[in-house]
Amino acid sequence: MLLKIFIAACMMVATTGIHAGGMILAMHAFRAGEARDKQRLHRTRVYRVSGTVLIMFLASLVEMLVWAAAYLALGAIQGLERAVYFSMVTFTTLGYGDILIDGRWRLLASFEAANGIIMFGWSIAIVIAVVQRVYFSKEPGHMDR
Repeated sequence: MLLKIFIAACMMVATTGIHAGGMILAMHAFRAGEARDKQRLHRTRVYRVSGTVLIMFLASLVEMLVWAAAYLALGAIQGLERAVYFSMVTFTTLGYGDILIDGRWRLLASFEAANGIIMFGWSIAIVIAVVQRVYFSKEPGHMDR
């Protein structure tokens, strides 16, 4: 059991690093767009928020692929498509149950679900921060609602 907890902790550190990278990329892209687009229309705001959502989604997708790779490496699930599908269903806490992990590794699936909840919460916080900055900031160059 300690081995499984250690593996899950390593996976959580890896996904946190990926998510931090996604956040940095999203914030960098946002700031670059903000500097260029201070005088643009409402449409630019939508693009900045949408871009942030897309970057954070892609970070989550990479995280799910990392979990799938771990399942494959451990022999917990056979087949790339099955591993990716299982990881996505688990990371999002959808949990269909139509594909099952090898019973020896099922504890990892619980950690992946917890990891997914944390990462999606973090993504939501980033998107809300961007929305607040784009739509509600009183800084020069920002339009009121």
